[in-house]
Amino acid sequence: MTKRWSILALAASTLAMSTAVIAAPASPAMLSHACAGCHGTSGASAGPSMPALAGQSKVAVVESMQGFKSGERPSSVMGRLAKGYTDADFDAMGEFFSKQKPVAVVQSTDKDKIAKGRALHEQNCARCHVEDGKEIKDNSPVMAGQWLKYLQIQMDDYASGKRKMFDRKAEKMKNLSKDDLDAIAHFYASVK
Repeated sequence: MTKRWSILALAASTLAMSTAVIAAPASPAMLSHACAGCHGTSGASAGPSMPALAGQSKVAVVESMQGFKSGERPSSVMGRLAKGYTDADFDAMGEFFSKQKPVAVVQSTDKDKIAKGRALHEQNCARCHVEDGKEIKDNSPVMAGQWLKYLQIQMDDYASGKRKMFDRKAEKMKNLSKDDLDAIAHFYASVK
């Protein structure tokens, strides 16, 4: 009889532990690994129209996800995906990606556009996108080493008004031509 009670007690404790594991909240890494198909493992972007998330500020990730969820930030896929997450999930993802090491991508850029873009960056963007876009200031996103195609899409969205800008950014960008914005994109894409 004692053996039977021992077996039942073991079975009950195993069931209780497995229920606790199932009920445990998702870890930041688990939530973030759902992004790997497009944004790469640990945020190292898998494709030219996808931003790298590794090393981004927590606030930049959270604000982007909230913008996608609300529809304030334009998207083709992210708006639908973001609706499946809570603000706490966004916070966990932001924390995870902010701690990942950025991985520079190898891509083709134009030397003349890079030189022009560097000068335009110094005149217009360096105050917020410090260290050539490698460092975070005031939670601005890391621009250095992003895919050129992604940067061009974002510049077009800002220039067309499709994507909302902060007043300070809008003031700096209002006098920049499409060619200027493309040069800035080439510059940031070239920074390692």
